[in-house]
Amino acid sequence: MTISDGFMILAILIAPFLAVFAQKQIELWREKRTRKLGIFKTLMATRGRTLSIEHVQALNMIDLEFRNRSEKSVLNAWKEYRDHLHSFPKEGEDQKERAVVWDERTQELLSNLLKQMGLCLGYGFDPVEIRKGAYTPQGHAIVEYELDLLRRRVLEWLDGDRKVSVSLVPKDEEAAKQGEKFLNGVLGIIEGERVIKVEVSPKQGAERVTTQDREKAPTREL
Repeated sequence: MTISDGFMILAILIAPFLAVFAQKQIELWREKRTRKLGIFKTLMATRGRTLSIEHVQALNMIDLEFRNRSEKSVLNAWKEYRDHLHSFPKEGEDQKERAVVWDERTQELLSNLLKQMGLCLGYGFDPVEIRKGAYTPQGHAIVEYELDLLRRRVLEWLDGDRKVSVSLVPKDEEAAKQGEKFLNGVLGIIEGERVIKVEVSPKQGAERVTTQDREKAPTREL
């Protein structure tokens, strides 16, 4: 048996193992690409709703999935975008103006991140196309604004910075009449139209307090 025959036999024996190994590597590569595509597609689909849970979860998966050297541009873009997200303008007289500038920068950094991810995955998107191509219904924007406003108002109320007006409504017409009668009686006493009468009973040694109109003669007035 020659050396060539030995190599031939060795190749025949090793070939199945190499085929299985190659197949496993291909499957792993496909799984990783599928996960990366899932992150990229989620971010693209929610780039107009950056406060959604899906968008935030996809952002937090970038560090886990994009680890190759060829994907370093993605990690750098994500780091820059993440640092910017933590720099929301603090309260102050010009907070609204600074928030507008901050939001503009946010859109630019997000577009750049999506561009870098697209390049790694074989998609050639322009940052302007990514930014301008997002569609967000006006209704969604209104809902997010109202929810944020409601949250702020509740927090202000809990902190004591905002007052809440409370109005009591009678449960039925009879309760409304009784309430009106009681209120009129109290107002009559306060305005001097009605007085408090005290009756002393010698037999019981107790006092009974009632009210009557000023026109009626009380037994004893205090």
